[in-house]
Amino acid sequence: MFKLVRLMAMVPVLLAAVACSSMNSSTSASTSGSSRPELEQKARDAYRSLVATTPKAGELATKATAVLVFPDILKAGFLVGAQGGDGVMFGPDGKVLGYYNATALSYGLQAGAQSFHQAMFLMTPAALSYLNSSDGWSVGMGPSVVVVDEGKAKSMTSTTLQSDVYAFIYGQEGLMAGLGVQGQKITKIKQ
Repeated sequence: MFKLVRLMAMVPVLLAAVACSSMNSSTSASTSGSSRPELEQKARDAYRSLVATTPKAGELATKATAVLVFPDILKAGFLVGAQGGDGVMFGPDGKVLGYYNATALSYGLQAGAQSFHQAMFLMTPAALSYLNSSDGWSVGMGPSVVVVDEGKAKSMTSTTLQSDVYAFIYGQEGLMAGLGVQGQKITKIKQ
């Protein structure tokens, strides 16, 4: 219960942070140097958690060009909502390829706060190139993204893998409905 109250108290702070981040994402979180060991470790732990509970994610990773893991995305709102978090992109060999920020704003009938993990499997070199060459990637524009739930993951085969990006949302904590990646903007954090 305390965690929920703390997340609800973060709504105004999160809204302000997302607003500032979307206005100047090229400088946000870039003052920490060229490596971020704490974020990297959290991302590796979140990824291991996904693979342990959804083995198809591990199989998908063997075919992916890169995997972008956001270990802590916070979503909060009351009529107006915001979500945001930093992530790490890993290559097929597990090497860090870069650090990214994901933000989103929403409005409507919503109330609550939630944290979750998100892993995005970039399946084609074109999807990776688009993310790195554009000034932020707005999900819904550019490469096609498929959100994978546990049921869909069980039915995935090499012949059904047709999309550029597969996104897994998992590890939800808190109370808020309507998770998704639509409207989300992902921006590379310049080092």
